[in-house]
Amino acid sequence: MTTAILAEDEALLRTALRELLAQAWPELEILAECEDGASALEAIDMHQPDIAFLDIRMPGLSGLEVAAATTEASPNTQVVFTTAYDQYAVDAFERGAVDYLLKPIARSRLDATVQRLKARGSHPTDAATLTALLRQLSGQGAPGVQPLTWITASNGRETRLIMVDDVAYFRADNKYTVAMTADGEALLRTPIRELAGLLDPATFKQIHRSTIVNLKAVASIVRDDTGKGTLRLKQRPETLVVSQPFMALFRNM
Repeated sequence: MTTAILAEDEALLRTALRELLAQAWPELEILAECEDGASALEAIDMHQPDIAFLDIRMPGLSGLEVAAATTEASPNTQVVFTTAYDQYAVDAFERGAVDYLLKPIARSRLDATVQRLKARGSHPTDAATLTALLRQLSGQGAPGVQPLTWITASNGRETRLIMVDDVAYFRADNKYTVAMTADGEALLRTPIRELAGLLDPATFKQIHRSTIVNLKAVASIVRDDTGKGTLRLKQRPETLVVSQPFMALFRNM
């Protein structure tokens, strides 16, 4: 049986894709549904699905970053991007022979994609093609959206104004987020999944679902024999563990 995971941050669109797939490919087994990039990468690593349907714009890791990491985490997984991008991006997908579905997804287009996936079998897109696509589209972010430059956080009865560049890493704390700086920690009343979509993706990277690190705060990274990594920070004594599927994001460090 062919298996898949779905990654789409909008619940209605995720449901619509699942229902369309049930019609177009009844025997396809959906192993997991995810609403952000970090969860999608963890699900791919855990389930090793045959196919991953990835929304390009997701909180935290983009679909392109998840796909690039998938070449190591699950090398036999085929990737299909779902996108509302403009013609520039569509041209890039077609030149790279990468499967994509434009939103809103048309049944006829999905049928054609399903036929290509079945014909291709276990021949995923190669890492070089995905890396080139990621490089080409990396500047095509959401128009008019500027990354956060400062945040307000609580420390006891005190409310602090913190520049985002001063944060070494963010850590999930139930439905809140802890910001760790050289001076200590402060509590943000924002879930880490929501925060991930507001940070500059060139500077802040998720190292697993509950932690986002500031690359400017990293002194070094070491990979152990199990494939996990350890980050050493410049201005904090603790080290941070990078789970194995996320290590591909640090390949060029």
